[in-house]
Amino acid sequence: MKNALSSESLDQIFRTARTYNGWSDTPVDEGTVRDLYDLLKWGPTSANSCPARFIWVRSPEGKGRLAGLAAEKNRPKILAAPLTVIIGNDLDFQREFPKLVPPHAAEMAQKAFAEPALAQVTAMRNGSLQGAYLIIAARALGLDCGPMSGFDNAGVDQAFFSGTRIQSNFICCLGRGRPDSLFPRNPRLTFEETGRFA
Repeated sequence: MKNALSSESLDQIFRTARTYNGWSDTPVDEGTVRDLYDLLKWGPTSANSCPARFIWVRSPEGKGRLAGLAAEKNRPKILAAPLTVIIGNDLDFQREFPKLVPPHAAEMAQKAFAEPALAQVTAMRNGSLQGAYLIIAARALGLDCGPMSGFDNAGVDQAFFSGTRIQSNFICCLGRGRPDSLFPRNPRLTFEETGRFA
């Protein structure tokens, strides 16, 4: 039996973690970004498909381009955050199966997941999972997160994923959040309101 994480760790990842809207200018260095990816990549996906692709936007030019494609209320968040990651879903994820599944299964998996409808739903479901793993991994490493939608997906795809079959899913600011940027915490549904035993 594995030991549960400490209560303090669970607070940091879930119970007291918040979505930040303002950011300090403390940078997020490349080593931390690589450590973050090296954690999130271990989260499970269907058939080890790993369809998420990431653009780590940190240059002034990149921030300006992304902010220009965001809803007005989201622009200052992107410009102020030291790093904003675009999480995209690669519809051609099956091309990587020779690296990701046993050799005897790779060709069959590539053919099965090349079917357009299956590729679309698999990429969206599992890319979203990997985006959630990113948030958990970032919080585990002591970073604050500001995930958001509210941007022009087609415009982001053209600006950042041109020439690929990657579709933007959501974006997430990363860094050290400013406590004065927090909104009052909203409630959550109870166990009984969301589920039942069967």
